[in-house]
Amino acid sequence: MNHPVKRRLRRLATQRPYQIAAGSAAAFLLASGTGALLVTTDDAPAPRQTNNAAVTDVAPRPAGAGGPTRAAAPPSPTATSAAPDPDLTTRAAPERATAKPVAARTPSSKVLKYDYAAQSTYYYCGPAAVRNALSATGVKATQDDLADDLGTTEMGTNSAEDTTRVLNEMVKGDPYRTRTIPGGAATTAQAERLRTDVVAALSAGRAVVVNIAGSATDVDGGWHSFPGGHYVAVVGYRDGGRTVRIADSADPSVPAYWITTTALAHWAATRGYSA
Repeated sequence: MNHPVKRRLRRLATQRPYQIAAGSAAAFLLASGTGALLVTTDDAPAPRQTNNAAVTDVAPRPAGAGGPTRAAAPPSPTATSAAPDPDLTTRAAPERATAKPVAARTPSSKVLKYDYAAQSTYYYCGPAAVRNALSATGVKATQDDLADDLGTTEMGTNSAEDTTRVLNEMVKGDPYRTRTIPGGAATTAQAERLRTDVVAALSAGRAVVVNIAGSATDVDGGWHSFPGGHYVAVVGYRDGGRTVRIADSADPSVPAYWITTTALAHWAATRGYSA
């Protein structure tokens, strides 16, 4: 036996048993098909671990704590281009209320200043009533001139339509309107309408002209009768218009008196008035 072979045998005889066993096992694995398969498997890369973004640490990990650190979930994208919804941010400013104009209060009583004149002929009650009414607005006119405008004859003045027309010709703004009470007696609504019209006209500085027929009693018990018809001017009111002041051109000894508005409305039944 040559010297190299002897040296190898001597080295094997002096090695420790566990080293020999390990060497034999390695040699066995390399020689077998299973060992080859295991080598191939060990050489393949380890499967990649995927972090679940839905599982994150709720509380921060203490400083210096060991172990792997979980990846935090990415922050949600914030929309910057969309305009903020005003309903979700700030309330809209309340609309400022606009104050409504308050209607001027009408006085509970009022008497106009006027220039009284008795009628110059027995059939001039229409022109005289219009003349007395116009004087409250500062308009001066003669009974003769007004008679011509009204178409007055010895039969008198036809209707309240004529007095309304002439009053509007003389008073600026065409403010007068004709109201008729066609029945033999005024209804409650018609009497109330007369009261409202009188208050409105006198509050504006205009007297009212009423075409009456028949008889009526004033608040002091005075009796006034005009079976064929007559014209009077209303120049004042009191108690909110429930009582009115009449300027009557028929008798200069009784130039004016107070009468209830309801009595005047009945007096004007079948006729009408200019207010």
